[in-house]
Amino acid sequence: MNNYRKRNEYDRVLLFLLLVLMVFGVLMIYSASTTKIGESIEHNNFYIRQIIFVIISLISLFILLKLPYMLIEIMIIPLFVLILLTLVVVLFLPAIKGSHRWISLGILGFQPSELAKLLTIMLVAKLLDEQHLSHIQMLLRTAAAAVLPVLLIFIEPDLGTAMTLVMSILVVLAFSDLPFYYLVILVSPLLSIVFSVNAYVFSLWILLLGLYFFRQKVHLLIAGLVGILNASLYFLTPFVWNSLKSYQQNRILTFINPLHDPFGSGYQIIQAKIAIGSGGWFGKGFLLGSQKNLQFLPEHHTDFIFSVIGEELGFFGCLIFISIYILFLYRIVLNVGKLKRRFMFYTSVGIIANLSIMMFVNIGMNMGLVPATGIPLPFIAYGGTSLLFNTLALGVILKFASERSVFE
Repeated sequence: MNNYRKRNEYDRVLLFLLLVLMVFGVLMIYSASTTKIGESIEHNNFYIRQIIFVIISLISLFILLKLPYMLIEIMIIPLFVLILLTLVVVLFLPAIKGSHRWISLGILGFQPSELAKLLTIMLVAKLLDEQHLSHIQMLLRTAAAAVLPVLLIFIEPDLGTAMTLVMSILVVLAFSDLPFYYLVILVSPLLSIVFSVNAYVFSLWILLLGLYFFRQKVHLLIAGLVGILNASLYFLTPFVWNSLKSYQQNRILTFINPLHDPFGSGYQIIQAKIAIGSGGWFGKGFLLGSQKNLQFLPEHHTDFIFSVIGEELGFFGCLIFISIYILFLYRIVLNVGKLKRRFMFYTSVGIIANLSIMMFVNIGMNMGLVPATGIPLPFIAYGGTSLLFNTLALGVILKFASERSVFE
C-alpha cells in the first residue's frame, strides 16, 4: 500500500519547474508590456491578463489531476468531434490579422487549434493502442485521426501549428512499432520539394533515397512508386510555390535572406536579431531593452518575447532560461519513461514532441534560424489558450504517471 501511494505522487520537481516558467513568463510579459524612456513609464495590461491565465491554468490542472482516469480516456472521441466542429465554425468567423484562428469570448479569445493538437495526439495514441496492428493499419488509423484537423488548421491559415501537429504525430509513429522507412516515405515528399530548388541537389537526394530503400530491402513496387512520386514533385514545385499565400512566400524568402524585404516580412526577424545581439553577455537590464522600449521590435510580448529576454538578460540570461527549459523537458521524459501502456506512452511522447518543437521553432525564428511561423514560446509568451492547453497537456502526463501502477 505504501508503495502504491508513493508511485501515485506527482513529480513535485516538475510542478516546481512549471511554476518557475510561468512566473518567469509573467515577469518577461510585464517587461514587454512596459515602455520605459527616461523617467517616463507606461504599462499595458498584458501581464495582468497573463496572471489571470496562469491562475486559470493551474486551477484547470488541479481539476484534471482529480478526474478519474477512465473519464479522461472516454472523453477523447466526443471532445475530438466537438473540436473539429469548432475548427469548422472558426473558418466562418471574421478574420483577425488575416486568418480565422480565434473565437472571441468578450475580452478573451479562444484558439481551437491549440486544443485540437492535444486531442489529435491523444486520439492517434488511442487508435494505436492495440496489439497486432499491421503497418498499413497503423498508417490508416493515424491518417483517419490526423488528416482532417491538420487540413482545417492549415486552411485557417495557420501553417506553423499544422506543421507542429504533423511533426508531433511523426514522432509518435517513430516510437511505435512502425518501421522507420515508412517515416522516410512520409517525409520524403516535403524534402523533395525543398531540394527541388537545385537540379543537382535534387538528383543527389533521389539517389540517396533509392540507396536507402535498397539497403532496407523495401519492396520494389513501393520503392518505385515513392521514387516516381518524389521525382514528379520536381516539376510540381512551381505550382506548390504559387499556391502559397504571399506572406508565406515572403517568410520563406526572408528566412533565406532577411534583407529580401527589410521593411516588410523581414523586419521582425532583423529587429529580433538586433535585440538579441545588442544584449551582449549580461543584457541591458530588466525593463531597459531599447529595441522594445522604442517599439522597434513588433509582437514583443507574444511571438518575439525571447528577443526581449536576450536584449534585457543577455547571453547568460538566455542560457539559464534554456537550461531550465531543458531540465523541465528532462523531468517530463523521466515520467514518460516509466509508462508501460502504449496509449499513455504514445500520448506523452506526442506532448513532449509538441512542446520541444514549439520551443525550438520559437527560439530559432527569433535568432533567424527558422522562418517566422507565429508559434509562441510555451509557458512564457502571452496567450491564454496556449498556456491553458500546454498546462493541461502536462497535466495529462502527470495523471498518467500517477496512474501507471494500475496498468502495470
